Amino acid sequence: MEESKTSEGIVDLEEPKKMTREDWRKKKELEEQRKLGNAPAEVDEEGKDINPHIPQYISSVPWYVDPSKRPTLKHQRPQSENEKEFAPIGDWYKRGVQEKSISTKYRKGACENCGAITHKKKDCLERPRKVGAKFSGTSIAPDEHNQIQLALDYDGKRDRWNGYNPEEHTRIVEEYSKVDLAKRTLKAQKLQEELASGKLIDQANSRKHDDDAQEHSSEDEDEDKYVDDFDMPGQNFDSKRRITVRNLRIREDTAKYLRNLDPNSAYYDPKTRAMRENPYCNTGKNPEEVGYAGDNFVRYSGDTITMAQTQLFAWEAYEKGSEVHLQADPTKLELLHQSYKVKKDDFKDKQKESILEKYGGQEHLDAPPRELLLAQTEEYVEYSRHGAVLKGQEKAVARSKYEEDVLINNHMCIWGSYWRDGYWGYKCCHSMVKQSYCTGDAGKKVTNNSCVPFEEDVEEEAQQNEEPKTLLQMHQEKMKEKKKKKKSKKHSSKDSDSSDEDDEAKKKEKLKKALSAEEQRLKQVAEIMQLDERKRPYSSLKEVREPTEEEMEAFRMKRYRADDPMASFLGQ
Repeated sequence: MEESKTSEGIVDLEEPKKMTREDWRKKKELEEQRKLGNAPAEVDEEGKDINPHIPQYISSVPWYVDPSKRPTLKHQRPQSENEKEFAPIGDWYKRGVQEKSISTKYRKGACENCGAITHKKKDCLERPRKVGAKFSGTSIAPDEHNQIQLALDYDGKRDRWNGYNPEEHTRIVEEYSKVDLAKRTLKAQKLQEELASGKLIDQANSRKHDDDAQEHSSEDEDEDKYVDDFDMPGQNFDSKRRITVRNLRIREDTAKYLRNLDPNSAYYDPKTRAMRENPYCNTGKNPEEVGYAGDNFVRYSGDTITMAQTQLFAWEAYEKGSEVHLQADPTKLELLHQSYKVKKDDFKDKQKESILEKYGGQEHLDAPPRELLLAQTEEYVEYSRHGAVLKGQEKAVARSKYEEDVLINNHMCIWGSYWRDGYWGYKCCHSMVKQSYCTGDAGKKVTNNSCVPFEEDVEEEAQQNEEPKTLLQMHQEKMKEKKKKKKSKKHSSKDSDSSDEDDEAKKKEKLKKALSAEEQRLKQVAEIMQLDERKRPYSSLKEVREPTEEEMEAFRMKRYRADDPMASFLGQ
């Protein structure tokens, strides 16, 4: 790289010349010699050796870090932030001119057009003068601020409000307020001129009202420009997208899903905040008494039901051939519906009269309703808080057609008022005999003390009445019992021996049959294994049922064991 000094003394770096093929070959050879250690290593600006084995993409300096293209590894070392001082986040380029006295004479090196020393003629932003300030020496422009390059840190570079002056916005607001005030004063002057123009008072008053209306309308027109910036009460209104947001419920109201916490109550849809059914349907409360009975209860109240009936009638009439519609011809539909109701009532009355003429029964229809006959009376009755009658006649108890509370044979209770050991009786005397005479408390004592003569009691009494046995008799009875036990044991041992022999014989027979069956199975398996796989029947080697103990024993006996030393003799 060749360096040249300019007239100002600044070192200027020339662009690197294109290397020839010979220079490129020499450079590669030098790199190889440095790697082998035959040539001295390259040195950076600090006098440190550069490792020749470092790749080129690490040792080469980016163009935006050091355009001098000198050999260095300084860009790979950590850069200390303390070396570079950053400007505060509030600093920004100064605008306008310097706040100092303006020179009255032209200065050497200043702009030839305006006379400011901070820029040259080619950078001057003023209108080119016919006679420049260099020759006239008058109207010297003030000097601007020197625009020094600010060293901003990471946050300062990305601060979108850095350099913003809020005074500019206040200046714009003041300007618009002055314009608005001037409009109002002009309107007031115009109104005073019209009133003082010598017209009639009525015309002046009417003109005044017209001007007031016009003023209000103009003010409304001015305000209409800012309507889009305001939000509707209870809504979030976006003027650009014209999308309204659903109103939220009043926070003091009880939420629908908290009215009945039973999981089997009405379903609540959280997305639409809707609960169609009545949440108190399981509690048995009247829908008219509760504060909230579901959305359907509110929806189908008032004229909604009548409108739905009218719509249903319109559909039925259209199917019958009448061209009516609820929205197109509401008046025609209403008149037709009313005439239909009148004709329907007349038809029902005629049908009812014809049935009564044919079968009779008018007297039953003229009777008062059942509710009045059974529930409502003119008798006055007062009750206490416990339900006892204070004044008036107590309500009669409903009785059946059979005789009740009929006491016979001096009994104080009826038959069936007492029960014991599966038998019915009288409670007054505990007698179990029907149609008997009452004995009172004496009968109770007798029945409670006396015992029912069961068979066990008879046997116990007979044993108590027997004479006591002697020791010889008791010894003889014991010997007889021992002999009986010995005989029973002998018979049982003989029976068990015979049964064991029979079981062993049966087991041997079953084992023989299982061995023969196992031999046949092995032959069948050998034949199947010799066949081709494509001709082999499906699931031929698969058993469905569970094998018995005899079959498992036969399988173990017939199983071929390769480690058995006598296995080779089994085939012979």
